[in-house]
Amino acid sequence: MKKNLFHFFLSNPAWVTKVGPRGFLSGGLVPNILALYGVHVANYLFPLLTVPYLARVLGPKEWGLLAFAQAFAGYLQLVVEYGFGLSATRQVAQARDSLKGRAEILAGVLGAKLLLSLLILGLAFAIAPLLRDRFHGHTPLFWAAVFWALVGAYSPLWYFQGLERMRLVALLDVASRAVALVLLFLLVKGPEDAAKVLLLQGGASLGATALALWLAYREVPWVWPRLPLVAQALRTGFSLFLFRGAVSLYTLGNTFILGLLAPPQAVGYYAGAEKISKAFLGLFSPIGQALYPRIGHLVHEGREGVREAARLARGGLYLLGLGGVALGAFVWLSAPLLVRVLLGAGYEEAVPVLRILAFLIPLIALSQVLGIQWMLPQGMDRPFNAIIMGAGLWNLALALLLAPRLQHLGMAMAVVVAEVWVTVAMWVYLRRRGKDPLTLAKGGEA
Repeated sequence: MKKNLFHFFLSNPAWVTKVGPRGFLSGGLVPNILALYGVHVANYLFPLLTVPYLARVLGPKEWGLLAFAQAFAGYLQLVVEYGFGLSATRQVAQARDSLKGRAEILAGVLGAKLLLSLLILGLAFAIAPLLRDRFHGHTPLFWAAVFWALVGAYSPLWYFQGLERMRLVALLDVASRAVALVLLFLLVKGPEDAAKVLLLQGGASLGATALALWLAYREVPWVWPRLPLVAQALRTGFSLFLFRGAVSLYTLGNTFILGLLAPPQAVGYYAGAEKISKAFLGLFSPIGQALYPRIGHLVHEGREGVREAARLARGGLYLLGLGGVALGAFVWLSAPLLVRVLLGAGYEEAVPVLRILAFLIPLIALSQVLGIQWMLPQGMDRPFNAIIMGAGLWNLALALLLAPRLQHLGMAMAVVVAEVWVTVAMWVYLRRRGKDPLTLAKGGEA
């Protein structure tokens, strides 16, 4: 595997010898990837440090309830974030030379998020009585989830990502999560402290967001979030909001759906395995996030720009595809050890779940490059959304069929089938439209 990967780097001058303003190694792309790896250390490896502690301190039942609360909060956060992490990043990348344009984008997004937050608060009050049984009477956990969802949705990382200047804001994010990690170890001591986990993480996120917004407004003038700006932000992000909503049906929504169909212990087994698999998958995310604004910029520079973008996408496919296969194989083989070390006694039923979810690592690595890093920068929002929505419907149907009978195993099977659909459908669509990045990178039709 390593030999093949090194051979790819050495035999492709677009990766090794091309260090001009459009090259993969130029223009701050690698420092941005490293900065985003810092964010993902916080997002994935820090939680990975808390998993062994929380799984043991809370126990399978309360751990499952916490995972259910986080999944519920994820849906709320999804509404407030609205897909701005993609749509607004694309806008900022295109308006990076205009202070006024960036200020208006920032104002429109923040105003839209405020409006959506009010909507979420009203919704939370309305559905709190309906979810009381599923939270098993843990009202503080419900409202801690609402708080965590709202404060986590305001991070302006998308703004700095669009400018390809993520280092300082990434450092803030990592520092805030480190503080939350220390406080969690100090203050969470038993099953009754599940709500504290979300309150501590939400408080840390709030501090990092406030500092990041202060940094953003040091360089752009303040613009009031007028209604036209808010409406423009909502219109621009709507198609990507649909995409993220569809994705949540087979990623974020799995824990929530399982919590509606199975006991908390089953949710705990699935959530533990899912967190481990996502920690490994997250190792690839910074590369994709750094490629997204760069490719989005290149595809607007004519035929040669599209081909250069295709070369970057091709490199991403090779790198993430080969790495995904290697990591997936490692997780499958070491599943018993990973569960024993990270989750502890009482979680043995999570081993087969983790082995099923290991197949997601190479599948998602490929679909991220084909979809988010290649299709979206070229404005292929409609076919992209259609593919994702199809996957979401597949996942939901299979979950309703399998989860009541097979519980955590059935949910894992459903999400893998959905991701197979995504990867294959994207590849087939691009091939039929003559937009395959492998072909374009070799000089095919642009």
